[in-house]
Amino acid sequence: MLYKFKSKAAGDLIMLEPNGRRILEIIGKDAGPQGIIEPAQMPAAVTALERAIEQEEAEHRAAIEEAKAKGEVPPRFDAVSLRQRAVPFIEMLRRCGQAGKEIVWGV
Repeated sequence: MLYKFKSKAAGDLIMLEPNGRRILEIIGKDAGPQGIIEPAQMPAAVTALERAIEQEEAEHRAAIEEAKAKGEVPPRFDAVSLRQRAVPFIEMLRRCGQAGKEIVWGV
């Protein structure tokens, strides 16, 4: 399944199901086949995504430091980070929030 996020204020954004579901869960939305993000919800969604990115990056740094301290090989993480996946969505949220237009998917 794909998530296709649409808005009148931004171009469409398409994500594979696991990535779209993770983004929606982070911002507190039901990751069902259809949904809407209202402009009033967008600032909190941006904040939630930015916090999740910071948390993931801090966890990665801590795991690397711990492995180095133990003399082990540092762990490898997904080739594409949450930051890389979320930044286009964050930009969409900001653009749509400024324009006062909702983001929808599955419609």
